[in-house]
Amino acid sequence: MNGSLAANEELLAALAAGLDQGTYCEMAVCIPAIYLAQVQSLKSKYPALSVVEVGAQDVSAHASGAYTGEISAAMLKELGCRYAIVGHSERRQYHAETDALVAEKARAALAAGITPIVCVGETLAEREAGRTEEIVKRQLAAVIHANGHCISEVVVAYEPVWAIGTGKTASPEEAQAVHAVLRAQLKAATDQSARIKILYGGSMNAANAATLLAQQDIDGGLIGGASLKAPDFLKIIASSPV
Repeated sequence: MNGSLAANEELLAALAAGLDQGTYCEMAVCIPAIYLAQVQSLKSKYPALSVVEVGAQDVSAHASGAYTGEISAAMLKELGCRYAIVGHSERRQYHAETDALVAEKARAALAAGITPIVCVGETLAEREAGRTEEIVKRQLAAVIHANGHCISEVVVAYEPVWAIGTGKTASPEEAQAVHAVLRAQLKAATDQSARIKILYGGSMNAANAATLLAQQDIDGGLIGGASLKAPDFLKIIASSPV
């Protein structure tokens, strides 16, 4: 929950200034829904941003109806959203979102032609109890079960809850180990698993991005605080394999 009309333009103008006409990895900015129209307008204003897709930070599991305050996938699609984050640890923690609800949100996004970025991850207590693999596999299994063959259309993000906003980061080896578990689970679920990108979302920043992205099963990052600083975000982009 960051941003303002002025801050958004400042950030995206700086991002545009740092992007030339080179070849880049896939990029997206996932923003509060109230600013989607503004960001689409800024993409028209700054042509360099044409390589940057737009995403939402959440989506309703419902298509329409008496769900005051909710935003449907169709609404997001109409505003040009390519992605929607579902199951972020803060939604699970502060809004009591269950695995089943996250799976339904993913299904709603897919039905509207939006790619869900499905977040999974364990708390510090769960990691210390040796339950990391159990937790992430359970969370992902719910999405696989609800979406069947469409699971090949999602993006998965591993975000260890203990490493979000704390300054702590899983070591490259720790992150790779969990990504390998998720990769194997996806491979067992679909013969199209090679299409699925798995992102690391535990405080990736300009200093550690290259080392994390060098791991075999880490395809990209779900960037938090570092994405609010254009120089840092640009450095992460430059660290990403094309």
